[in-house]
Amino acid sequence: MTLMAAAAGQVIAQEEQDLLSLLGREETTEYAAASFKSNRVINLHSLESTASGVLDIKISHRFGYLSGGFYELFGLDVSTIRLGADYGITDLLTIGAGRSSYEKTYDGFIKYKILRQSTGLKDMPVTLAVLGTACIETLKDPEQRDISFNSRLSYVGQLIVGRKFNDEFSFQVSPTYVHRNLVKTEAEKNDVYAIGLAGRYKIHKRFSLNAEYIYLFPNQVAEGIHHSFSIGVDIETGGHVFQLHFTNSTSMIEKGFVAETVGRWADGDIHFGFNISRVFTIVKPEEKAPPAN
Repeated sequence: MTLMAAAAGQVIAQEEQDLLSLLGREETTEYAAASFKSNRVINLHSLESTASGVLDIKISHRFGYLSGGFYELFGLDVSTIRLGADYGITDLLTIGAGRSSYEKTYDGFIKYKILRQSTGLKDMPVTLAVLGTACIETLKDPEQRDISFNSRLSYVGQLIVGRKFNDEFSFQVSPTYVHRNLVKTEAEKNDVYAIGLAGRYKIHKRFSLNAEYIYLFPNQVAEGIHHSFSIGVDIETGGHVFQLHFTNSTSMIEKGFVAETVGRWADGDIHFGFNISRVFTIVKPEEKAPPAN
């Protein structure tokens, strides 16, 4: 009976394929799109990439803690900013760089999408991307020590695996490794392991709710470092994406918000912040060189 059922299934599949051919249609691969509105969830990289030939200019801003009260106008007296640019080499490969006022840090990254969620001719249930970042802190040491160039460097490796479950809900998991060449105390380890969880729920075609949480494995960081948690809303307006959010992390790069978050939600150490993304098409699709034979 099993052989008969398998044979019947093959016959039905062949008949469906023949019918598609008679109708002039071929089975194609349909890739999941717009799992997230931006290639960032809030702080974390999302599973999305910047499209080929597109330049994405980003302005990220964090005000001070809400716990500053009226004296600091609930954080509005304080400003931390990152200016960055991401570029799509291909639809699967994105590079980027930026500069943060926090610790006067310069950073760069490369992200490659290994698998793409799809249905049809190729059926893939998830998207898988790999992210590598490097940064250098240029802040002068308050004790005027001569800190070497190499000691100022940090690196991050991250996998991003996620799925768009339906038109409303997407979710991803991001196992993360952080290496800091120099740490501030003996209680901190140079190598830090964490796992990020992030999700998006669309409430309107131009609005979505985003949230992310980063769990730090125990006994790796100094006392007073907390898990990063952020929640916000994305607003899409043409070529812009506005991300408004609340987070306990000051830094806007992986090394900082994964391993160095000192804010605590229970104490009101919450930043109001935003990311603004504006995309520009540098290389139009019809101008791209044809693939090599």
